Amino acid sequence: MPMGDAIMRTRERLEDGVPRPVTETTGKGPLRRLRAPRRPRLWFEILLIALSYWTYSLVRNAVPEQRTAALRNADWIWRVEQQLGIAVEETVNHAVNSVTWLVVGMNYYYATLHFVVTLGVLVWLYRSHPGRYAATRLVLFATTGVALVGYYLYPLAPPRLMNGGHFIDTVMVHETWGSMASGDLKNMSNQYAAMPSMHIGWSVWCGLTIFALASVPWVRVLGLVYPALTLVVIVATANHFWLDAVGGVACLAFGFGMAFVLYGRLPYALPRMVPVAARRRVWLPGRA
Repeated sequence: MPMGDAIMRTRERLEDGVPRPVTETTGKGPLRRLRAPRRPRLWFEILLIALSYWTYSLVRNAVPEQRTAALRNADWIWRVEQQLGIAVEETVNHAVNSVTWLVVGMNYYYATLHFVVTLGVLVWLYRSHPGRYAATRLVLFATTGVALVGYYLYPLAPPRLMNGGHFIDTVMVHETWGSMASGDLKNMSNQYAAMPSMHIGWSVWCGLTIFALASVPWVRVLGLVYPALTLVVIVATANHFWLDAVGGVACLAFGFGMAFVLYGRLPYALPRMVPVAARRRVWLPGRA
């Protein structure tokens, strides 16, 4: 067996103090190199995430604000939900708005945790699950990328901007900080990019990752609670319909599909740690 193959097929590794077999790298050529475990580099990850988010914001806000189509689509979504018997967003919006401390808290939740929790999970993966980091990060990036296609193809006004609607824009009413969708900041963000909801796409990604990989039971429970609470928040603040959340989950499913195709398994099934042999450059005979 060539020495390179011997290195790639290290028989055992230690994970949580327990010897476990290393899953062999499968595939040929570029695919095999992609699947080969590597230790993520901090400077590269910071640069990649910053550049990716900047690109996402630039593209999202560059989508033409097709107001007429967006309002027409919002009316259609609302009618579909009424036919399905799930059009309770207005009731939830008014109920939550009647409790000032609750709605203000939800406004800040909507504006901040979307970024804070997602970045926190990425940092945790980088530090504690380096072998799974690249594949799990790919799920997030692919989810966000396909969402941009949705913003182009299906402009959608959020409930708070519907014609003749009775939804309350909770950020405007309570003058809370942080939303790019209301107040003086609204001109910096595309108002009609509500479908799919990346608040849901990202929060479900966070929740599944925490639930699958965390070792502390109560932390795993929090992983499941986070996307459920996010769903309530996006509806209560009149930023999304229920069906926007369905779109976010569909985008996430696409992201997991991409990772499965490229890595041959779900990210959570990959080895937790990068084998020692893959962390350093090893000299091979006949190679400079």
